[in-house]
Amino acid sequence: MRLKSKIYRSSVHPEPILLLHGMGSASTAWKPIIPALNEFFTVITIDLPGHGETPMDSTQAMDPKSLARAVIETMGHRGHERFDIVGNSLGGWIALEIAAMKPSAVASVTGIAPAGLWLQPFNARYPGAAIARMLASSLKVVSPLLMRYEWARKIGFENVSPLWKGFSYELCKDASDAMATSAGYYPAWDAMLRKRFHEHIDASIPVTVIFGDSDRTLPAETCQERSLVPKQTRWVTLTQCGHAPMWDHRQEVIAEILLTAGRSR
Repeated sequence: MRLKSKIYRSSVHPEPILLLHGMGSASTAWKPIIPALNEFFTVITIDLPGHGETPMDSTQAMDPKSLARAVIETMGHRGHERFDIVGNSLGGWIALEIAAMKPSAVASVTGIAPAGLWLQPFNARYPGAAIARMLASSLKVVSPLLMRYEWARKIGFENVSPLWKGFSYELCKDASDAMATSAGYYPAWDAMLRKRFHEHIDASIPVTVIFGDSDRTLPAETCQERSLVPKQTRWVTLTQCGHAPMWDHRQEVIAEILLTAGRSR
């Protein structure tokens, strides 16, 4: 399955960097850091099946390995033989799978709060998963209005970040719209059950994993098992930071991506 993608070309730096969003999200999640990355790369974003602009296909397997294959196919169709990858949450897990599956295509991996590093695989969805999806879907029509009120943004984003009060209206609206329209949310959730990342990644591929110290979605106690990532991994913990570090600490995340990819400002 070919996935919907967008390309932000750089006339100075044609080397591609791929950004992969998380479950219930969309490529719009990367808006805060695309301009800065575009100074160093040609930026490519992809919407996973049933997310953003990619429709849900009932024949598409939604487990991380299958999604990794779909991403590789899409990048190959675009003519990108080798690229750096940045992924958030489920996108981070997919990025790791791509590096393990096709090391010749991957220049570096930056996993931003990557999923799949469970201490023990999950056998059921998070209790709050259905509530978050239901709320977003039922309030889709009035979301553009609601996101202008702090109390509504608090309901939607307090568990995502300790810095939610600083989120822009556009960021909150984009995230709410993405969740509301993510037909692939439940299929992706169910396809992750009883699985975790456990593949080998070649030592030649630089890998960085970034987690926030206040990540309530993937807490350190159960979802940040360091033995599952390759030995060359740099593990970075950002303070006062939730499940979307590229929203909470943009400059630090951009610096880590550049460092991992071997670029400097």
